Amino acid sequence: MRGGPRTWPRAALAAAATLTGKRFGLLVASSLVATAGIVAAAATNRTEASPLASMLGHSLAAERTPAPTPAPLEPTAAPAPGPEATRPGPVARVSHPAPEPTLAPAPAPEPVVVPAAAPEAAPAPEPAPAAAAEGPAAPAPTPTAPPRPEAGRIKHVFLVSLVSSGYQAAFGAGTAASMPYLDGTLRPQGLLLTNYSALTAAVAPNGIAAISGLPPTTATETECPVFDEGCLYPVETSTIADQLEVAGFTWRAYMEGMANPITGAPENCVYPGGGEEEKVEAGGYSARLNPFTHFHSLLDVGGCAEGDVPITELKKDLKSEAKTPSFSYISPNLCAAGVAGQCPEGAPEGAAAADAWLAEVVPRILESPAYRKDGLLIVTFGGVNPPTGEPVANPLKTGALLVSKFIAKGSTDAARYTPYSLLRTSEELFGLELLAEAGGPKVKTLGPALLGQDGGD
Repeated sequence: MRGGPRTWPRAALAAAATLTGKRFGLLVASSLVATAGIVAAAATNRTEASPLASMLGHSLAAERTPAPTPAPLEPTAAPAPGPEATRPGPVARVSHPAPEPTLAPAPAPEPVVVPAAAPEAAPAPEPAPAAAAEGPAAPAPTPTAPPRPEAGRIKHVFLVSLVSSGYQAAFGAGTAASMPYLDGTLRPQGLLLTNYSALTAAVAPNGIAAISGLPPTTATETECPVFDEGCLYPVETSTIADQLEVAGFTWRAYMEGMANPITGAPENCVYPGGGEEEKVEAGGYSARLNPFTHFHSLLDVGGCAEGDVPITELKKDLKSEAKTPSFSYISPNLCAAGVAGQCPEGAPEGAAAADAWLAEVVPRILESPAYRKDGLLIVTFGGVNPPTGEPVANPLKTGALLVSKFIAKGSTDAARYTPYSLLRTSEELFGLELLAEAGGPKVKTLGPALLGQDGGD
């Protein structure tokens, strides 16, 4: 497995070769027009980013054109003849040959003097436009960038992603013992989405959809045991992390157990190398729980290496509002996420393990200055792993819970929500463009209600 720092030489070459997406926008940040164009092209995960980058590359090359050649000097005017000009004078010096002087015949007693030929007059300058007499011409209008997105009344989002053992195990009546903290302590404080469903049982595609709006693929459905092109998205593909950076917001992904596979020391942005098989210890960290490691837009220029960190950083960042990111994505390890068979023998596993982890981590979030001021906590299930031998009528239905001071306590919502809904809601809270499937006409959003607006989808 590879960490962020070892990918930078390769990343720099890849970034220089493509010059597309959000990172190209950062390279031409001095040009407001260029930045606006790149943001517009990359904001919706479309292919227009590459032609736009090419156009801007030509624009940058134009800055190397030679400076304009100075205009030629004006011709020197001939001096006016003085009072002693009683004889033919010399020809005046001009920038081109002057005609020879001509003397008239001298029958008269007094000599007749013929002055030197006057130089050819330079063309008179064209008269200035009438408006110039009133003052200097007004400067051309300066192109302006589109207004920077602004967050609404919710300015800190905390998204916790677990693996579901089934809706009944989390929120079902009479089964509160499976997740007593989630169902008994948190649920009365917030909004329960009773019809929230995962897109698929696999963890990787749900996480990818929640940060990019991209649908599951054959490769991600298999949890990407080998990191190849099917599990790595091109640099032109944007995520909410890219959007937040361009808009001036902050983000971090907090991953439990993420460490250097050789030394065991905590390390940022750990993922398998291209074509390598991921080796995971039972109950440990896995890139399948970390969707940010699947995007070249974050891997190639350092976004993942900077923002994708071990969960030990969460406690430090929560101490002050200034250090708390605008958007936090939080994932436990395979055991604490709720994946069956991943915990040590005799220890709680599945829903019980996930609930114990929530009871330890969530109170720190709820007590943090950022959450108390303007925060939103989302507890969701980015995958389904029900216990063996327990058939479930609707296995993808997991439910989700939102907690905030802007939400009515103990409320429920029976509309259909998916990971696309979570992405769209977060994007609307920060005034961002909608990525890929998050912009679909049938995708339900909680954005308007959380922003205090009437209506909604």
